[in-house]
Amino acid sequence: MQFPATNGDFTFVSSTEAEDLSGTISTPDVKLNMGGDGGKDPYATTFLRQRGYGWLLEVEEDDGEEIKPLLEELDIDLKDIYYKIHCVLMPIPSLGYNRQVVRDNPDFWGPLAVVLFFSMISIYGQISVVSWIITIWILGSLTIFLLARVLGGEVSYDQVLGVIGYSLLPLIVIAPLLLVIRPFDVVSTIIKLFGVFWAAYSAASLLVGDEFKTKKPLLIYPIFLLYIYFLSLYTGV
Repeated sequence: MQFPATNGDFTFVSSTEAEDLSGTISTPDVKLNMGGDGGKDPYATTFLRQRGYGWLLEVEEDDGEEIKPLLEELDIDLKDIYYKIHCVLMPIPSLGYNRQVVRDNPDFWGPLAVVLFFSMISIYGQISVVSWIITIWILGSLTIFLLARVLGGEVSYDQVLGVIGYSLLPLIVIAPLLLVIRPFDVVSTIIKLFGVFWAAYSAASLLVGDEFKTKKPLLIYPIFLLYIYFLSLYTGV
């Protein structure tokens, strides 16, 4: 006599049919909760979060930003500095250099390197001039900037600071010559005047624009005096 019935997941059959039945019971996939992602937090984690210290358990995600080179971090473009050096040392327009980049795209590290190098070669005379050269560069550029603005020039202080700093390069070029021809007073004086005119022309041609019109000498003259003072700090006169 058969008594088939269903109760949940179990089916009751008669004893005569049970002999022909066979099968297996699969083991359920049971994962123990050891405080992982699927269950509750461990006691220590819960304890910290309840007391407001959950931030100790936070892990900062990597934002994926690449580590930039040091020169890029400091915004130092060696190719740009090298090109500006050429523009200052070769101020003749016919040479094809875009000299306005020295004024229109000012930087700080290039002029600072030029001023520091000029200070280093001036140490042989007296070491105290190093601080003076840096001070005159900053204050002299500020004076030229204020005068240019009063005269109606459209320049910023960082532009003047960069142009004045880069234009020290002609004085650096003539420095080795002055060491050689020091005994010859006449030749030495000519080389000094040539270096000062070279530096002043390079700076004035960038800073003195057409907006000054008839007032150009009022700005060219102090620029010329500034480089004479720089040269006097180098020669110790």
